[in-house]
Amino acid sequence: MQLDLSFIWTAFVGLLPAVPTTIRITVVSVLSGFAIGTFIALCRMYRIPVLHRAAAAYVTVIRGTPMLTHLLLIYVGLPLIVDGLAERFGWAFRSVQIPMIGFAYISFSITAGAYFSEIIRSGLQSVNKGQLEAAHAIGMTTPQALRRIVFPQAFAAALPNLSNSVIGMLHGSTLAFTVSVVDIFAQAEIVATTNWKFFEAYLAAALLFWGLTILIERLTALLEKKVTRYNRGGVA
Repeated sequence: MQLDLSFIWTAFVGLLPAVPTTIRITVVSVLSGFAIGTFIALCRMYRIPVLHRAAAAYVTVIRGTPMLTHLLLIYVGLPLIVDGLAERFGWAFRSVQIPMIGFAYISFSITAGAYFSEIIRSGLQSVNKGQLEAAHAIGMTTPQALRRIVFPQAFAAALPNLSNSVIGMLHGSTLAFTVSVVDIFAQAEIVATTNWKFFEAYLAAALLFWGLTILIERLTALLEKKVTRYNRGGVA
C-alpha cells in the first residue's frame, strides 16, 4: 500500500463541514453534563434525603457501563417512552420528530454528568470546610458561600481533570455516527468511499481531532492562569 499524501489534504478539507457538528455535540454534552454533575455532587455531599442514594446509583450505573451502551439505550428506549406517553395523553409530538443529533445530546450529557459529578465532588471536598463556616459566621447563606467562596476554589482544583473529561467527550463524540449523525468520523467514512482510501481519510480525521484537542489544552492553560491569579489574590 502506498500512502497518498495529496488525498490526506483532500480528505482533511472534506472533513471540515462536519467539524461544527462535532463541536456542538461536545459543547452541549459538556455544559449539560457540568450542570448535572454539579447537582449530583451537591446531592451526595450534603446527603439530601432520597436524592443522594439515587445520585450514587446513577453515578455507579453510568460509570460502570460503556458510553456506546448509553447511546443505544437512549436511541432505542426514548422513542418507546415518547410514543407511549403521546398515545396515552393524546400528544401530537412523536419520536420521529426528534432529530438524530438529539439522541446524542441526551445520551452524552447523561454520560458526562456522571463523570463530571465525581470531579466536581473531589474539587468541592478539597476546599477547607472552615471557609464555609467562616462565611456563615459573617452572615452568608450556604448558596452565597458556595457561589462566592467554595465553587471558585473547587473549580480551580478540578480544572485539570475537567479538561481531560472535555477532551474525552470530544473523542467520545465519534460514537454519534452509530445513530446516523454525520460527525467528523462519519464524514471520514463518506469521504473515503470515493476511492476507498480509508487509511488516508482516518489519518486526516485523527489530525483534525488532534488540532481540536490542542485547542482545548490551550484554552485550559489560559483559564488556569486566570484562576491561579484569582487564588493568589487571597481567596484560596
